[in-house]
Amino acid sequence: MVLSLFVCMLLSLTRWPGMEIAGVGPNWLLIWVVAWSLKRSPQQGALAGFVLGMLQDGMTALNPSHIVSLAIVGWLTAKLQKQRFLNEDFISAAFVVFGMSVLAETVMAVQFSLMELQRPLVHGGPAWMQYGPAIARIWQSHQSVALSTAILSSLWAPILYLPLTRLWRFMEAAQQKRFLEMSFRSGRR
Repeated sequence: MVLSLFVCMLLSLTRWPGMEIAGVGPNWLLIWVVAWSLKRSPQQGALAGFVLGMLQDGMTALNPSHIVSLAIVGWLTAKLQKQRFLNEDFISAAFVVFGMSVLAETVMAVQFSLMELQRPLVHGGPAWMQYGPAIARIWQSHQSVALSTAILSSLWAPILYLPLTRLWRFMEAAQQKRFLEMSFRSGRR
C-alpha cells in the first residue's frame, strides 16, 4: 500500500512527453484515493483523502490546499459505492475518476477565488472592479484545467486501478491467512 502511494507521488512529480493536455497532467493521487475509497467506508475514504492531501500540499504549495478536495473525493466515492451506484470494474472507476477530478478542480477554483477575495483593495473603486476580472480569469482557466485533468486522469485510471485493487486484495488475503494461522496456533496450545 505504501509502495503504491509512493509510486503515485513520484508520478505526480514527473511529466512525460505526451502526458499533458494544455500543460496539465493526470492527478495520480486522486486516482489512488478513488481506487482506495471504492472498497472502503466513507470515513476511511475521507481519511485517505485528507492524508494524501497533506502529502500533496507538502510536495507543492499549501495554498490552495489539496486536503479539502481529496477528502471530499474520498468520502463521496465511498458513499457512491455504499449506495451501490457503482460496480467494481475499471470502467466505473474511470467514470468516477472523471467526475471526481472535475469536482476536485472545482474545489480548488473556489479556494483560489476565496484567496483572491481576501486580498486588500488596491485603489478606491468598487470591489467588483478589482476582484471581478481576477475571479473571472480563475474560473476561465478552471474550465480547461478541470477538463484536461479529468480526461487524462480517467484515461490513466484503469491502468492504475487494476494493479492497485489486485495488490490490495492479495495483501488482505495474506493478512487474513496470517490471522487464521495465528489463531489456529493459539487455539492448539
